[in-house]
Amino acid sequence: MNSENIPFDPYYKKRITYTLRGQQFAFDVGHTIFSSFQIDEGTDLLLRLIEPAMTTPQHILDLGCGCGVIGICLARRFPNAHVTLVDKDLLAVRYARHNAILNATPNVTVLGSVGLSDAPPGPYDLIVSNIPAKIGDYAIEHEFILAPLRHLRPGGEYWFVVVSGLNHLIPRLGPRHQLRLKEIKKRAGHSVYRIIAPTHLD
Repeated sequence: MNSENIPFDPYYKKRITYTLRGQQFAFDVGHTIFSSFQIDEGTDLLLRLIEPAMTTPQHILDLGCGCGVIGICLARRFPNAHVTLVDKDLLAVRYARHNAILNATPNVTVLGSVGLSDAPPGPYDLIVSNIPAKIGDYAIEHEFILAPLRHLRPGGEYWFVVVSGLNHLIPRLGPRHQLRLKEIKKRAGHSVYRIIAPTHLD
């Protein structure tokens, strides 16, 4: 694959363009990769809402990165940060690596990992995710809510978006696990949440 296109990749489907905060992005996507028609509405909502308290995060993790949209956009927004992208789908990893080059984000590393099993342990200042809805409530709770919190620095933030069908689950996890969980915005189809990791004084 090169930085222009992927003419010989049998999985190649199309190039998607995207504008965020006045910056232009392009993402090549393959068949079977999540949201291969356009930028997912939940992803777009999350990217437009993220405002971490640490204005210059140094270590960022995109969990379940797909073709790399969230992590790559944050890498451009925070050029001094190192952004790690992980996904269990090796085709997604292939395209995320390609898209990091395509969008001139050398501060990105993309790794294959089921959940956080093969991700660097951090600690991270900021973790982000568009949580997959079809993996089951137990996996969401343990792999995509509780596990990321163990990789945050004290006071670090986890921002994530879920489809509205998961609103039966996410709000209950706050009191169940004593989480500093806040719903940032609910829109038809999606909700964005933020969890702040406890500090040593909490």
